[in-house]
Amino acid sequence: MTSINYNFINIIFCFFKTLFIVFIIVFCGAMLSFIERRVLALFQNRYGPNRVGWFGLLQIVADMIKMLFKEDWVPSFSKSFLFILAPIISFISLLLVMSIIPFTDQKFIINLNIGVLFFLIMSALSVYSILFAGWSSNNKYALLGSIRAIAQTLSYEVFLGLSLMGVVAQSHSFNLFDIVYSQKKIWNIFPQFFGFITFFIAGLALCHRHPFDQPESEQELADGYHIEYSGMKFGMFFIGQYISMIVIASMITVLFLGGWYGPYLPKFLWFFFKTFILILFFILLRASLPRPRYDQILYFGWIICLPITLLNLIFTAFLILLY
Repeated sequence: MTSINYNFINIIFCFFKTLFIVFIIVFCGAMLSFIERRVLALFQNRYGPNRVGWFGLLQIVADMIKMLFKEDWVPSFSKSFLFILAPIISFISLLLVMSIIPFTDQKFIINLNIGVLFFLIMSALSVYSILFAGWSSNNKYALLGSIRAIAQTLSYEVFLGLSLMGVVAQSHSFNLFDIVYSQKKIWNIFPQFFGFITFFIAGLALCHRHPFDQPESEQELADGYHIEYSGMKFGMFFIGQYISMIVIASMITVLFLGGWYGPYLPKFLWFFFKTFILILFFILLRASLPRPRYDQILYFGWIICLPITLLNLIFTAFLILLY
């Protein structure tokens, strides 16, 4: 077999592998909406969706049919180009991060030397989807929701990046594989506990998960920045939020919980088990915490989380210089 044929087969194999992983991520994102409703019902001692199919398993199919056949409406008073572009950016920006996640040392899409920086770039890009959605909708509730989202995301992105610098300094690399290899003896959650806590909180804010769902709070803003969206455009925002949950849980697993490392079980099972437990914890927080005021969210970020992150970074740098 010539080298040209070998390269061609390799490209085709990589293409279908990437397509398969993207399909699995999008499918898991869609299924999470059903799992979340069932788990919330369990936590709150009530019935979840249980009428469509066995144990309500076909509820997600019913939701998809409803979404696909709903009128794809673009308001005449909106800025149509930005209105259509916003959900596309929301859906794609954090989905691209999955390409750099190492599920095991053999199962991944791309091994990027600047993996941590790529994640930060994509998370910064995702805020533009909310800005465009709120601005282009020409609706006061959408605009207020987008202003809240931008202020919250920019505030929490500061220590989202800073909380990772301790991990980067310890592993001497921005490469996610090197970071996992550096945790072979001890997971980063122990020496970088405060970095883990602040990254977890900033990750919740990035996903706009409860209690950081101020930009789309139904009681105050009638669904916030995506109030004018329906059909597949709303679906892209909706699924995009669950994909962002999977991305943040996967990043926490890689950066702080030892990635695929664990005894007895296969490596990929350890990775998925840790990620799934983190997603369940996201849902538990939604079921148990009240929604704070918007100013309290910003105060908490700047006055409490930022100093903790800086102290953690200074302490880590001191220990590295000492030893």
